[in-house]
Amino acid sequence: MRVTLIVNPFASAVTQRARVLIQQRLAADNDLTVIETTKGGHAIRLAHGAGRAGAEVVIVLGGDGTINEVANGLLGTDTAVAPLPGGSTNVFARAIGYPNDPVAATSVLVEAMAAGSIRPVGVGLANGRAFLFHCGAGFDAAVVERVEQRGPLKRYVGHPLFLLSTLTTWYRRVDRAHPWFAVESDDGRQIGSAHLAIALNCNPYTYLGNRPLDLAPEAGLGSPLSVVTLRSLGLRALLPAAVKAVRSPDGVPDGGFTGHWSGVSGAVITGYREFPYQLDGEFLAPTSELRLDHRPDAIRLVLPAGGR
Repeated sequence: MRVTLIVNPFASAVTQRARVLIQQRLAADNDLTVIETTKGGHAIRLAHGAGRAGAEVVIVLGGDGTINEVANGLLGTDTAVAPLPGGSTNVFARAIGYPNDPVAATSVLVEAMAAGSIRPVGVGLANGRAFLFHCGAGFDAAVVERVEQRGPLKRYVGHPLFLLSTLTTWYRRVDRAHPWFAVESDDGRQIGSAHLAIALNCNPYTYLGNRPLDLAPEAGLGSPLSVVTLRSLGLRALLPAAVKAVRSPDGVPDGGFTGHWSGVSGAVITGYREFPYQLDGEFLAPTSELRLDHRPDAIRLVLPAGGR
């Protein structure tokens, strides 16, 4: 099989030892090409070029942001995408069933490719750009921006940095009194004012260590989006939502301070002012409107046996 391995050498879990072992394992049964990213956005062009050059599978060794870029570079093509966990959290690779260790995940991936375990799956779109597991707007994205501002620490601190950034963003960096936007789905469901909106293409939203945060357990790659909203940033809203995400089999409830919509094929987030947003954990420039869509069968994905 013709395979291209795209490596983000700056990702937190990418080590020289892991790279050697992974490349040896992949090269044993495949025609392997290895290329590295050098900057943000580079993986989109590399993936697109690999597909045009005839790669049957593009494997990504990096974090969720690099996997997102590769998926965008291969959207609508016959070249399959396969994630290897190389970042600090690796939400997407873990969500579809790969181990969190990149070398162990490579063994699972090789078996999946040999078995032909490749199928088309849906993606979400935010203003035309694909996301694999979620798009977050408002408070969620403000936290991601804070984490990205401390990029060097992210490699070594990981989840504690995320928790600290959540607290400092809530306490110092957002206006908790005035909502950012309204949300309306194409089928007429509405939230008039919200501080946070998360569109999920699969579950979980993220992991804290080994514990998943299940905002919308029904979200999956074969179904339309789920959208979770938060009408307030007060502790009476935040704490119950966090507890439900950790403990409830149903995720965040639809009612009170929270909204939970499933089966969303399209929606619009309309800002009362510019608001931040992120895709698959990568912060993007603020916008005043965000169009969300679900695109079925948009990419081909290598899934482990028994993967979701």
